[in-house]
Amino acid sequence: MHAMLVDANRKLVWSEVPDPVRKENEVIIEVHAAALNRADLLQRAGHYPSPPGWPEWMGLEVAGIVLKAPAQSRWRTGDKVCALLGGGGYAEQVAVPADMVLPVPKGLSMEEATAIPEAFATSYLNLCLEGGMKAGDTVLIQAGASGLGIAAIQLAKDLGAKVMTTVGSEEKANFVRALGADIIVNRKTDDLAAAMDKHPVDIAMDCVVGAGMGACVEKMARGGRWIVIATLAGARTEIDMNVFFRKGLKLIGSTLRSRTSEMKAEILSELESKLWAKFSSGKIKSVIYRTLPMAKAEEAHGILEKQQNLGKVVLTLEKTKA
Repeated sequence: MHAMLVDANRKLVWSEVPDPVRKENEVIIEVHAAALNRADLLQRAGHYPSPPGWPEWMGLEVAGIVLKAPAQSRWRTGDKVCALLGGGGYAEQVAVPADMVLPVPKGLSMEEATAIPEAFATSYLNLCLEGGMKAGDTVLIQAGASGLGIAAIQLAKDLGAKVMTTVGSEEKANFVRALGADIIVNRKTDDLAAAMDKHPVDIAMDCVVGAGMGACVEKMARGGRWIVIATLAGARTEIDMNVFFRKGLKLIGSTLRSRTSEMKAEILSELESKLWAKFSSGKIKSVIYRTLPMAKAEEAHGILEKQQNLGKVVLTLEKTKA
């Protein structure tokens, strides 16, 4: 089969690699679509390798057709599925633990289905499990127009939270408003700390950090939880620890990729039971910004690097199969 490797110059090269060998509890999926994540850019740059046991190439979520499955599993050859991966999605086939595979929600395309697992699992892990989100909480979601932000806004609103989110343009502000965001902060023209003064948040899911994070943490509601999942604007900030401990705040570092397959499977099972019918009804949406063939993976990466996307960028393989 073929997979998208990174050469010595960090260029993407569609290369021949060995076919995946199925372990006892694994499903082999013929990949029809793979969604991009910012983690792919880090992995390409050599900073975020796949966990042990996963292919070296990029790709954290796919949708496709089951080719092989354990006899005792729920899956059968020909089933349409999507899956959460530790790596290896930019390929014609991938082997995945059977309990990290989900059915394509009824009525959704492969492109729409591949954009669900990573973003919604990350949102559920951080807002619900790490943050303990409940109805009535005020939640800050950084980068609301990103694929992850779109998932997190919809999940938080569905579970009864009030959402504050940050964006970088008026176009993105209008976009997240249509998703249900209640308070929108343009990071280029507005002051997030001032907005939090008016609307103290209970939970923050932060992929940005940067020097301004400390001033914002201090504005949280008593008992607030600030969850850091990435540091796109820099990894250093200053926090007044007097405010921090007097308010009983919690600072939590979290990544989905490093969790065990068993924990990921539990999260996916929760998502299927709580959200799959809502995807099929259209109450919750898988938002696609652009779909490109795998041969244009360089162009797809460029969209993420320039932060042009309102929603997920998806690669398809129909035109690139050998």
